[in-house]
Amino acid sequence: MLKFYYSGAPNPTKVALFLEEAGLPYEPIAVDTRKGDQHKPEFLAINPNAKVPAIVDGDATVFDSSAILLYLGEKTGKFMPAKTDKARGELLSWMMFVASGVGPYSGQLVHFRNYAPEKNEYAINRYAFEAQRHFGIIDARLAKNKYMLGDTYTVVDMNVWGWARLLPNVLGEGAAAKFPNLKRVVDEINARPAAAKAIALKDKHKFKTDMDQEALHAMFPHMKMKVA
Repeated sequence: MLKFYYSGAPNPTKVALFLEEAGLPYEPIAVDTRKGDQHKPEFLAINPNAKVPAIVDGDATVFDSSAILLYLGEKTGKFMPAKTDKARGELLSWMMFVASGVGPYSGQLVHFRNYAPEKNEYAINRYAFEAQRHFGIIDARLAKNKYMLGDTYTVVDMNVWGWARLLPNVLGEGAAAKFPNLKRVVDEINARPAAAKAIALKDKHKFKTDMDQEALHAMFPHMKMKVA
């Protein structure tokens, strides 16, 4: 059975969405990043980058949420576009757009706004601008298409959903209203039974919630700060 290493963060949740949508049997294995589970040797042997999610599927090990979605989509043939050069080009382009743009910039904005020891207005403005720009590009795409790749729900929509469903956390309250086409797709996915199961997966494990000194050092090793 496929082993799925997860937490309640956006990237693992989008993989959980695919697993639930596809009806794939899997063994969920919690990685409590605030306790430092991601730095343990047994997990580093699976993902040397010390990040979730990761999967072990027989003799195949895959990490990075975009890579996992592509791997599972190609293996099962589910939630994939037509097998044409045009569709393949769009698939890879938008998957990498999320992997290199939406995810990193959204994550860095959340970090600098909520967890950085000192408020750096330049960093916050930089990542806020880029996050809004990325979501704006997606919103413009969805103004012309029902889904990211046309009329069919695919792994690209799942990839976008991971962070887009948390727009208020990334860009602040009311942010979703600025991207009505994206909100339409997020709301549609949120209403799917598989999404409810994916979001609820985190409740199967009692993850640490305190952002104390242990959590800060586990999640952000570069930070040498103490929590009062």
